[in-house]
Amino acid sequence: MARTAAVEFRIDRRSGVATYLQIVQQTKQALRLGLLEPGDRLPTAREVVEATAINPNTVLKAYRELEREGLVEGRRGLGTFVTGTLGGAAAADDSPLRAELAGWAGRARAAGLDRDDVSALFTAVLNSTFEGDEDR
Repeated sequence: MARTAAVEFRIDRRSGVATYLQIVQQTKQALRLGLLEPGDRLPTAREVVEATAINPNTVLKAYRELEREGLVEGRRGLGTFVTGTLGGAAAADDSPLRAELAGWAGRARAAGLDRDDVSALFTAVLNSTFEGDEDR
């Protein structure tokens, strides 16, 4: 029996990112972190609407995009189920890399950096580290 995913979508209306894309991105993040696994059922459109007060069509658009990417599958009358994965062992809660990153984030916070500073610094390092990878 499939378990209902314990994923809660958080919509940031000030982010400038389309609402449906926020759902897609958060679903992909949950897949990468192993919070969602093949066989899990995503929350129904109604459940997402009740939790976030967004239009049901927005949820359905996000789920269609995830289905187009081969990550989920809609089953008529049953819901939307995870069929793919993006996770790697390094993203798991107990991985050494995650622990190192958590330690780094703690040191950055202790040094007085706020969330936006840390995000900007991490993104800059990430971009320089993976520069040119999108051409592969």
